[in-house]
Amino acid sequence: MNKLYRDLYKKIYKIRCVEKKISTMYKHQEMRCPVHLSIGQEAVAAGVCANLGKKDEIISTHRSHAHYLGKGGNLKNMIAELYGKDKGCAKGLGGSMHLQDLDNGIFGSVPIVGSTIPIGVGIAFYSKFFLKKNNITTIFFGEGATEEGVFHESINFASLHKLPILFVCENNLYSVYTGLKDRQHVNRSIKKIVESNGIESHTSTGNDVLDVYSLAKESINKIRKKKGPIFLEFKTYRWLEHCGPNWDDNLNYRPKGELKSWMNKCPLKKLRGKIFSNSKKNNTLDKIEKKINYEIENAFQFAKNAKFPKKEILNKFIYSN
Repeated sequence: MNKLYRDLYKKIYKIRCVEKKISTMYKHQEMRCPVHLSIGQEAVAAGVCANLGKKDEIISTHRSHAHYLGKGGNLKNMIAELYGKDKGCAKGLGGSMHLQDLDNGIFGSVPIVGSTIPIGVGIAFYSKFFLKKNNITTIFFGEGATEEGVFHESINFASLHKLPILFVCENNLYSVYTGLKDRQHVNRSIKKIVESNGIESHTSTGNDVLDVYSLAKESINKIRKKKGPIFLEFKTYRWLEHCGPNWDDNLNYRPKGELKSWMNKCPLKKLRGKIFSNSKKNNTLDKIEKKINYEIENAFQFAKNAKFPKKEILNKFIYSN
């Protein structure tokens, strides 16, 4: 089997199964933090992060699981964080929306809409001019964040200083329950807005991981050659509710048939179909899936067995030393 196909399949399958397990276990009321799931839009995180090195840094949003896992974050520590345990990646103090793994270049995730953008720009600025590093900072955000004033200030600043940033907008068409037509003018083009600030910009499908991978690879190679920031918008779709583990198609804020249409574009099925048509060793996928399923079960058991943080640390880590 093609190594690239195999590696991308591992990423998407792992993200999908971890989040399905979270949605199943959430009803037991042991995970007390809100969860924002990415089921249906995993290809963006997988395709982009497959092009990043360990020292490249990412910053994520409230919908952070896919980016964390796509970048190679420690699964046991992530699940322990959701359970509020001391072995969690933020010592059990942050929950789902505050994941971090500095060893794997995951600077953190922040739930406030749009806030990842100036933070990521600051990381890139410091890395380039003070640390003299040659790494890339990837900033993930939803299309709702492009309506925030700080987005426009940040892309202007990034352009002026030619910062090594990959801006990744995951456009899943909704901000909570409000669609694009109720939030943005019909002629609004985020691509053109970004280009007016002197930044190369592309819009593409976000449900074909090979398309995501190729566009991200080309963009990252340009950034590494010190050509400044690049903006990528990927059209994709979340299957479940904005926040929580349930289906919400009965709330009638999505047009009838829209969810089904996007489910037919499932990124996992798309990639599996391409693997089957290009490989005679289809049983390889079974081995990959069994290994990942076992890893997931172990991670949840690890989290359940871990201890809660001691009260003494509750006032620590709030301010810098």
